[in-house]
Amino acid sequence: MSGHCVLEMILVFCDLIVRDRAGKPHRRLRMTSGHRDKRREFQLERLILFSDAVFAIAITLLVIEIKVPSIHDGIASEMDLLRAIGHLVPKFLGFLISFMLIGIYWTRHHLLFGYVKDYSPKLLWLNLLFLLSVVLMPFSTGIFGEYSTPSTMHFVTPLVLYVANLCFSGVMLFFLWDYVGNPTNNLSDASLSPEITKAAKTRAIVITGIFALVIPIAFINATAARYVPIFIPVVFRIMNRKKKGK
Repeated sequence: MSGHCVLEMILVFCDLIVRDRAGKPHRRLRMTSGHRDKRREFQLERLILFSDAVFAIAITLLVIEIKVPSIHDGIASEMDLLRAIGHLVPKFLGFLISFMLIGIYWTRHHLLFGYVKDYSPKLLWLNLLFLLSVVLMPFSTGIFGEYSTPSTMHFVTPLVLYVANLCFSGVMLFFLWDYVGNPTNNLSDASLSPEITKAAKTRAIVITGIFALVIPIAFINATAARYVPIFIPVVFRIMNRKKKGK
């Protein structure tokens, strides 16, 4: 089954769920205040369900890049099979890293839209751009994993493409928090405090900034640049200590 068919099936399923929850959305009703609220809730739920479907498809497509060793590849013994599986280790590592990152982005997206009470055309487009960065992850992960063997780890292009994709996601997540967290836009409920917004934006900036550092370092030493993201938890630990010390 192609990815296009899977997407259509998920979208149809999501639309049926929303229609069941919202009643009959296509009937023309007099737009009372209650009806407007119900219609807004219906449209917002469609946005969230569509986003969840995109995340689900992207995180599933990651594993498609890992091809099962075929008997037609000259595998004639147990050792041949083990060697073939060993060659897939870099792809597995790339898959696991991207799986966790997409999962983290989904949790942040889920947290953000838990505060959203309304939507606007700008929010729709910001969300679509963020989802664009997510659906690019299987492609950039595939290139990154393919060229992560000991003989190709010095290649700059796969690493730069992968990191640029992650930076794209981080930047769009920052803009989403900035837009939703702005009280003048009236898109979030009162539970989204300025402190929560500031913390989320700071997190997005720091993570994106550290990933961005990988790019110039890669042109000096691509192998060493791959280990720069290890410092992300270290930086947050230092930031948390400074915050507690105030």
